[in-house]
Parts: sequence; structure tokens; C-alpha cells
Amino acid sequence: MLAVLAAWPARRWLVAVGATLAYTLLVAIPTDLVDTPVFGREVPPTWWAWPALVASSLLAGLLTASYVAAPPPSDAGDTGGADRAARGGWAGGVLTFFAVGCPVCNKLVLLALGSAGAMTWFEPVQPLLQLAAVGVLVWALDVRLRGERACPVR
Repeated sequence: MLAVLAAWPARRWLVAVGATLAYTLLVAIPTDLVDTPVFGREVPPTWWAWPALVASSLLAGLLTASYVAAPPPSDAGDTGGADRAARGGWAGGVLTFFAVGCPVCNKLVLLALGSAGAMTWFEPVQPLLQLAAVGVLVWALDVRLRGERACPVR
């Protein structure tokens, strides 16, 4: 995977940086990791929230950049890889949002579990959600880059 990334043109790296920054802000502002007057938190962020967000943001940025000026598809036989990778990217992004967010500030969690359930059941699961998010994003990036690593025989 690293060899494929090293061969990327500057245009892809610029998109990766821009997408990483955009994703970071898209998650950090509504989860109140970046303090704004619009959003607030009842429970302070965990020590791992920022490192987790940075890891997911980097992977999401690389995944987004993999769609820029992609080489033509190979004859590797895996035509559904791009669709699976796109779904994996969305899933990893949503999991990260839930993982780093305030457990009692999330309306969906509150509706499903109530405030006591959010603190008792959802908060302890958040690190596992983040691990799943990183795993899904790594998988999606691998699927996207697999076509670039393949060497079709002609």
C-alpha cells in the first residue's frame, strides 16, 4: 500500500490534505471537539478523542484522494470493489462521528437509550466504535488501492 501511495501525483496529495482537514472540521465542530458557540457538550471529550479523529481523518483523506485521477480499472475481476470501498468510507466516517461525540449530546443515542443508558451502555462502547471505524477505513482504502497494485497480464 505504501508503494502505491508513494507513486501518487501531487494533485492526489493536495486532495488528501484538503479532505483530511475538511473531515476533521466536519466531525470536530458538531461533536464540540472544536469549541464553538453553536454546539456544546455535557460530557468532556475523552483523552483519545483527538488522536482517534486524526487517525480517521487521515484515512478518510487518503480514501477521498484515491478517487482523483484514478487509473483505468484493471482486469483483476473485482468490479464491485469501488462500491464496497465507498460504503466502507461512509461507514467509517459515521462510526467515528459516534465514537468521538458526547454520549448524552447525541439525539439518536438519547432517543434509543435515554441519558442513563447513554452513559451506562453507549459511552463504554465508543472506543470499540472507533477501532471499528479505523478498521473499516483501512479496509476501504486497501480495496481502493488494490486495483493500482494489481498488474494485469495482457
